[in-house]
Amino acid sequence: MSHKFHSPRLLACSVAAALLVAALSVVSPVQLPVMLYKLALVLLAGYVGYWLDRWLFPYARPDGYLAREWRAHDAAYPDDEADYAVVPGYASIFAAALLRRALIVLGVMLAVCLGL
Repeated sequence: MSHKFHSPRLLACSVAAALLVAALSVVSPVQLPVMLYKLALVLLAGYVGYWLDRWLFPYARPDGYLAREWRAHDAAYPDDEADYAVVPGYASIFAAALLRRALIVLGVMLAVCLGL
């Protein structure tokens, strides 16, 4: 199986963020600590939201609905096959668990950001 070169994910966003930080450091260098503080709070809120979901729903983790352990992913799969298949009949429950986790993380991040 041939391996194609793929550019890193979100390369354009990373370049744009680096350019904006560089512009901010030129225009108003005193704002850099404020930006880093806010970034740290957003990252911490995402982390807390993730763990809040794990604590609230310990038996309904999204990876619990996968057909096999996702960490044992060592083989290459054909393009027409899912990398991580869901147990048949549990696709909607898997999707609901993913959405639940995303909404909890979103809620915690919004709560922290609105408090800024």
